[in-house]
Amino acid sequence: MVHQYLEDVVTLEMDAKKCVGCGRCIDVCPHRVLTVMDGKANIVNKNRCIECGACALNCPVGALSVDAGVGCASAIVKSWFTGGEPSCDCGGGDCC
Repeated sequence: MVHQYLEDVVTLEMDAKKCVGCGRCIDVCPHRVLTVMDGKANIVNKNRCIECGACALNCPVGALSVDAGVGCASAIVKSWFTGGEPSCDCGGGDCC
């Protein structure tokens, strides 16, 4: 089962002009955020992204970027491991 997290807070970005369609991002993404269509990677559900950074780290041409370890998605994941309340410090009140 793939979960969707908070909407419109993920820092994942794609530069389609740089993408060569190798599919490495698809292979390493744990939440099936990306797919390859028409020879290019596409973000199919940005809200599933947990900002782990695997896609960006494995992209040979730098077509993907994400601020891994920051933001609301990261705060939620960290809270699962620590048992505490998520705190992303984004200033959006109860965003997490």
